[in-house]
Amino acid sequence: MLVVGRKPGEYIMIGDEIKVQVVKSKDGDLRLAIDAPKHISILRGEVYEQSLSQAE
Repeated sequence: MLVVGRKPGEYIMIGDEIKVQVVKSKDGDLRLAIDAPKHISILRGEVYEQSLSQAE
């Protein structure tokens, strides 16, 4: 796992197609903007975990 610190406006790239940018940070809360091709599924953690438990 990679852990990085980013400030609002800064971003990381995952491969050549996925950009994750910090768009707002306030009171310890963090907001991310994720730009990825439409064929890549993006799920919040709780939704992903729920889909795994339903598949069992």
